[in-house]
Amino acid sequence: MKILIAPDSFKGSVTAIEAALSIEKGIINAFPHAETKLIPMADGGEGTMENLITSTAGHKVAVTVTGPLGKPIEAFFGVLGDNETCIIEMASASGLDLISFSERNPLTATTFGTGELIKRALDDGYRKFVLAIGGSATNDGGVGMLQALGIQILDKSGNDIGFGGGALSQIHEVRMDHFDKRIYESHFLIASDVENPLVGDNGASHVFGPQKGATDEMVQILDQNLTHWANVVEQVTGIRLHDMPGAGAAGGIGGAFQAFFPSTMKRGIDVVIQYSKLVDHLEDVDLVITGEGQVDFQTAFGKTPMGVAQTANKLNIPTIIIAGSVGKGIQTLYQFGVIAVFSIINRPLRLEDAMQETKKLLEQTAEQVCRTYFFNRQGEKRNED
Repeated sequence: MKILIAPDSFKGSVTAIEAALSIEKGIINAFPHAETKLIPMADGGEGTMENLITSTAGHKVAVTVTGPLGKPIEAFFGVLGDNETCIIEMASASGLDLISFSERNPLTATTFGTGELIKRALDDGYRKFVLAIGGSATNDGGVGMLQALGIQILDKSGNDIGFGGGALSQIHEVRMDHFDKRIYESHFLIASDVENPLVGDNGASHVFGPQKGATDEMVQILDQNLTHWANVVEQVTGIRLHDMPGAGAAGGIGGAFQAFFPSTMKRGIDVVIQYSKLVDHLEDVDLVITGEGQVDFQTAFGKTPMGVAQTANKLNIPTIIIAGSVGKGIQTLYQFGVIAVFSIINRPLRLEDAMQETKKLLEQTAEQVCRTYFFNRQGEKRNED
């Protein structure tokens, strides 16, 4: 019996590796001699860098950068096991989790620190990049990042505009003379599960602005400012970001990469599957167990459990999902190799208590899942005999 365990993190409670270890405990409780393999996963958001470093035996580099509020913070970029590929997780330098709830304000939050991470990696000689752009606190269209890399974004007086999405209305001129030439010697693989355009009702400001602290009034301002920025970008580059798929990712930084960088955008989970060599690890596996904090109809749009199940299904390996909570629309997942979805909640619990008990609940659920699954398989074999 060989089981591959490939969960994402359960956000706010356990990391992907902690979730995998808890699931493994439950499996061993049920079947002490089971062979398990742990491959922590992510989909381009927080945890992507850590997972790729772990799965490729890479390492992290600490860098002091400008945080989303404009203050110095310690961030990290990763170097994969090939010692050639640099993984940058935007959340490390410009992430929402770096800001307290009361301080969230996309009018002022900046991506400058993400640009500083890229610059430091270029200084260290890296030219092959994976950029995980989930979990941002920003809505500045990537302008801060571009400023950190030498692009001058000026107001009518010829001065650099300030930080944040609120300053984009001041943009009058973009000067490319001092843009870091090493960018053109590099390639950037953008890991994102977001296909939203830059502006409009489905754009960065309307869809993601509220979770970053934007009020209804701020959303309107941010969308107008991003529209102005997109108009300027089109004049400078000839590239129209307004309705381009993926341009709205991470407050518009997806659009900045598409317009100014030699880049390719790919579904985040597919990037992690590629670099973790998930397909190789599936050899001779009987069952895959994956999961994350919330599973519902949105899971089918490129979230970790979906990507893992699709990969396993190509090899005719069944997948079971274990989730913190299970919402509507999970039936869609069954056509992609998922045979069942289980919630870890086994009694009435407050959210705070459930998050504190996540490890134990994962262990208990994994044990019961495996007992049920393999008992049924043995029953099928007896009937065949």
